[in-house]
Amino acid sequence: MTSGEAEVSRRRLISGPGTLLVWLYGVMVVGAVSRSAYQIATEFDRAPLAYALSAVAGLVYGFITYSLVRGGETARRAALACCAAELVGVLTVGTWTLVEPSAFPDATVWSDFGMGYLFIPVILPVSAIYWLRASRSRDGDAA
Repeated sequence: MTSGEAEVSRRRLISGPGTLLVWLYGVMVVGAVSRSAYQIATEFDRAPLAYALSAVAGLVYGFITYSLVRGGETARRAALACCAAELVGVLTVGTWTLVEPSAFPDATVWSDFGMGYLFIPVILPVSAIYWLRASRSRDGDAA
């Protein structure tokens, strides 16, 4: 791939719906990281699992945001794998919080499938996976 093709591939990840994904993931980074940092610093002993999971969610969101902005095929693949892992995490934690609520004395970002965040945590990885796969198809058509 030439540098011009790489730049086109990069731009495609952050154009159209990709721009919205970057913005939403950026908002989720700020929300999850700031929330978990405060909770870990001030009340970690109250719900360590919940606060640690929120911190992990923030790191995942940060990596996906970086990958989308970075662009290129390697970043696309990394973001796709991370979005799949994020979706598994949201579904696992969401189910866990419904089945065993006593395990979570306080909510995580992914509790109840992200209900506290307007279900964005469950909608976002599905949307991102769709976008990353669709933009790869367009890149293959352009080559």
